[in-house]
Amino acid sequence: MAQWTSAVGAAQLARLLTSQQERPAGPGTRRPPAYRALADGIRLLVLEGRVPVAARLPAERELALSLSVSRTTVAAAYEALRTEGFLESRRGAGSWTAVPAGNPLPARGLEPLPPEALGSMIDLGCAALPAPEPWLTRAVQGALEELPPYAHTHGDYPAGVPALRAMLAERYTARGVPTMPEQIMVTTGAMGAMDAICHLFAGRGERIAVESPSYANILQLMREAGARLVPVAMAEGLDGWDLDRWRQVLRDAAPRLAYVVADFHNPTGALAGEDQRRRLVDAARAAGTVLVVDETMSEVRLDPDLDARAMPRPVCGFDPAGSTVITVGSASKAFWAGMRIGWVRAAPDVVRSLVAARAYADLGTPVLEQLAVNWLMSTGGWEHALGIRRGQARENRDALVAAVRRELPGWEFEVPRGGLTLWARAGGLSGSRLAEAGERVGVRVPSGPRFGVDGAFEGYVRLPFTVGGAVADEAAVRLAAAARLVEAGAAGGAEAPRTFVA
Repeated sequence: MAQWTSAVGAAQLARLLTSQQERPAGPGTRRPPAYRALADGIRLLVLEGRVPVAARLPAERELALSLSVSRTTVAAAYEALRTEGFLESRRGAGSWTAVPAGNPLPARGLEPLPPEALGSMIDLGCAALPAPEPWLTRAVQGALEELPPYAHTHGDYPAGVPALRAMLAERYTARGVPTMPEQIMVTTGAMGAMDAICHLFAGRGERIAVESPSYANILQLMREAGARLVPVAMAEGLDGWDLDRWRQVLRDAAPRLAYVVADFHNPTGALAGEDQRRRLVDAARAAGTVLVVDETMSEVRLDPDLDARAMPRPVCGFDPAGSTVITVGSASKAFWAGMRIGWVRAAPDVVRSLVAARAYADLGTPVLEQLAVNWLMSTGGWEHALGIRRGQARENRDALVAAVRRELPGWEFEVPRGGLTLWARAGGLSGSRLAEAGERVGVRVPSGPRFGVDGAFEGYVRLPFTVGGAVADEAAVRLAAAARLVEAGAAGGAEAPRTFVA
């Protein structure tokens, strides 16, 4: 269970249930008894993450008044939820949401398939694209030319190669956020950056507020570090951040850290506006919480009208004193996941502390890869490679959206303006069962609970923009086959995977 208890008021729960009932019902849907409809509504709110796990529900009498139903109806609904494992109660302490025992939380994200397996299986498990050639080859060649002076040194640069630190600082300054090289630490990918931050700021048992849903691998890293995750539900649609809810959680839970992806959120694709960013920084500062902002997707803009000038100011731009925001960046999504270069932008004293703590971990990031990224950024190759990347992702997004709409018209999603992922509500089906059935028909897809805290989002799957054209069409066909298996209870055996030749 979640390890921090929030409270959902009667009026708030009534509003959530009412908005949920506004969704159109399927053809031939029979109206269930009132208590059953209420139990199903609360269960769905928990599974979709709109009501956190371990949230205290209102007393029966209060909810009955807000919904204009009898107390008997609410009592019967609560009893049904207790029987199903979605509610726990203790006399004198109230009732709070739960997830059923026996449904373990997925521990890790899907491992990428080896190249030899891609002929028979379409891999939608990893939101990363192939390298944008010829720029990978050119970057490595450029790095080799710059390597000789470094080869005569010890090669250990715990804070990063000075040239790359200066280049990254220059790029932040160009974005309107004055930055010195002393504010930059180069890391082994964004995961390396987050690992260092968690170990410095959030010891075992410390609370970390996280968006719900959020990036699966980061959630698992925090769990492994012993953190107590405090989920903050994302709002419906691509607006994403409910700032009143964030302010309440930061005030009441007093988390040591808060982790957000404000630029093309993973998995929903939401983009935070400037006012949301300002208010989030203000709320974190007031609560004494360090706000960690993941900018991994910030340069993966897909809509042609969304250029750098149209993007909101970086979140760290609303923290001129540098006391509240730590920014994490990476080359993995914008360039290539095989180039394990990430970075941290923070106050100089924070960077010094991170560097000192790093001495007991990996000591530093490979010099050759740092020089390759520096070569790209200093020669203009980075922008050319980004152009290729954005074009690939845009075409893949549009092809996947069209294919899913054609093959799975009952699935619901918002089309994001950037990033690499589509967050889809799977027509009332279990995301976990879809993932299992998908493996049987030749498509790998991560289920929604991988991106939630304590098993939420069972009705969702994440679809990355990693395939396009005929492969996207075939992926949607296989997803539809998996959906039919789930609807039929997977009886009668699975369809054999079809081999696809690109």
